[in-house]
Amino acid sequence: MRYFVIVNPICGRGYGEKSIPFLEEHLHSANVDFTLVRTERVWHAVELAEKAAREGYDVVVCASGDGTVNEALNGLMKARKDGFDKTALGVISIGTGNDFSSGMGIPTDLEHSLAALLSNQRKKIDLGFVKGGDFPEGRYFGNGIGIGFDAAVGTAASKVRWTRGLPAYLIGVIATVFLYYTPPKVSIMVDDEEIIQRSLMISVMNGKRMGGGFQMAPTSRVDDGVFDLCICETASKMRIFGLIPYFLKGTQAGQPEIKMRQAKKVVVNVLDGDFPAHADGEMLCYNGSHLEMQLLPSALEIITG
Repeated sequence: MRYFVIVNPICGRGYGEKSIPFLEEHLHSANVDFTLVRTERVWHAVELAEKAAREGYDVVVCASGDGTVNEALNGLMKARKDGFDKTALGVISIGTGNDFSSGMGIPTDLEHSLAALLSNQRKKIDLGFVKGGDFPEGRYFGNGIGIGFDAAVGTAASKVRWTRGLPAYLIGVIATVFLYYTPPKVSIMVDDEEIIQRSLMISVMNGKRMGGGFQMAPTSRVDDGVFDLCICETASKMRIFGLIPYFLKGTQAGQPEIKMRQAKKVVVNVLDGDFPAHADGEMLCYNGSHLEMQLLPSALEIITG
């Protein structure tokens, strides 16, 4: 088998570049036929993954965080449209959050995710496709869409340079609560059900968690043919802090502000205000008004632990 390894050298606060000697040594030791390429710019991983699929590589491996994984799966899906559908996706977890890996059952550390890659255990997973914001033509996502508060938190967390993972996102929560974010009034179509409310956040999940440890959809499965939604009404600043432990444990269902749903299609329209939104941690928009999300069952083969 031939592996095309995409490394984001700046992911994980520079951990990507530092990991390259370890990766090369262990891949050579395992007699893996591989090509390793560093990303150089935004959307570069899309181009690299699509090219690798068209050239017949068996596996595209992302040694990166969630954003580069999102780009790579977009590249693979672009190639699949033209019939180049034999390339699987592998992930070596060296990012800040590693939420995609967690949701897919891939270990969330370097050594164990590399071992999982070499074990070559595979499964088909669902993907999502979202249109709207700065991507009217649409883009694919693997873990989930965050609309509202959690997108604002992710932006704040990305500015924290001295730590990564869950601590950075907790700092982002504090900054967002006190400095920013007015929840918009929105219409949320969940298949045929309409929910109208002022929403603090709307999480449309294929995986389980966001922000390195917030369990937005703890019972979600990546191959069940539906999104799992966590929809949170507006709340006071102190109540937001009070909800955090529930999200960390995945026990928020049943809290008065929370609605949990499943759906194959979700449409969000602003009635008053606007919202930021992200797909797998990559910004879709900062002042959005409309998003449409569609579930694509068994859309991609991945290598898991």
